[in-house]
Amino acid sequence: MTRSEIRAAFEDGPALVSYVAAGDPSVEASKEYVEALVDGGSDVIELGLPFSEPVAEGTTIQNAIKRALNAGMTPDAYLDLVRDLDVDVPVVCMTYYNLIYQYGESEARSASENASGDEPRASGGPEEFVAAAAEAGISGFVVPDLPVDESGPMYEACREHGLDLIFIVAPTTTPERLERMLDRTTGFVYVQGRLGTTAPATRSARTRPRPSNACRTPTSRRPSASASRRASRPARSSPAARTASSSGARTSTSSPRAWRTTCPRRTSPTASNRSPRS
Repeated sequence: MTRSEIRAAFEDGPALVSYVAAGDPSVEASKEYVEALVDGGSDVIELGLPFSEPVAEGTTIQNAIKRALNAGMTPDAYLDLVRDLDVDVPVVCMTYYNLIYQYGESEARSASENASGDEPRASGGPEEFVAAAAEAGISGFVVPDLPVDESGPMYEACREHGLDLIFIVAPTTTPERLERMLDRTTGFVYVQGRLGTTAPATRSARTRPRPSNACRTPTSRRPSASASRRASRPARSSPAARTASSSGARTSTSSPRAWRTTCPRRTSPTASNRSPRS
């Protein structure tokens, strides 16, 4: 069992988790934004791997993802970016399950078999991408469109490689479903602050996250902020970090009404001997 790098970020209390869409507007700019956010006080970086159908995102992040894809961002380019980051905080990959499942040689192997007329073998699965992410330096995953009921392969792959798997708890999550999520969540619990996609908060959209209190009982932890808004104004940080905010990054503030709710969780249960990020 290894010590969860993400869980360690919460040892001294609430942690600041900041999001950047990788590759927007370029790989080099993303590196600068991430490093500026860490210099400005971020405890965890949520680095988005762009996907063409970001169903959980509002206009701001959708546009950032579109710019990143148009600039040539791919899963392999994303992993290269992670390898090149010079930061000493955990990096969480936020992406959609299609990219994780289809990654690597399995898809090409299946296409080759179809072309040859042979019976195609089952392709896809999260193991290859999770292994590559662990090697690159990723500490965990947030996968918004992965239901807990279908998360077995992803959960086992994360266990195998010592990465945290973080589920999103919505205001409508039932107590029974919350228990299943908590059984498979490590690192922290991502509590959605309101219904709908990510976007700047409005008076009509604000909803206190009811699951926040539910997280306290089974985990004996306290939530620190809520995931309800995107960067409609720059966070209090360095000039480069403020530039990142205007380019599609979302950054929480230091106020009690911040933009994440995170209940720290237990360490990842099983792991290979993965060295910490240098």
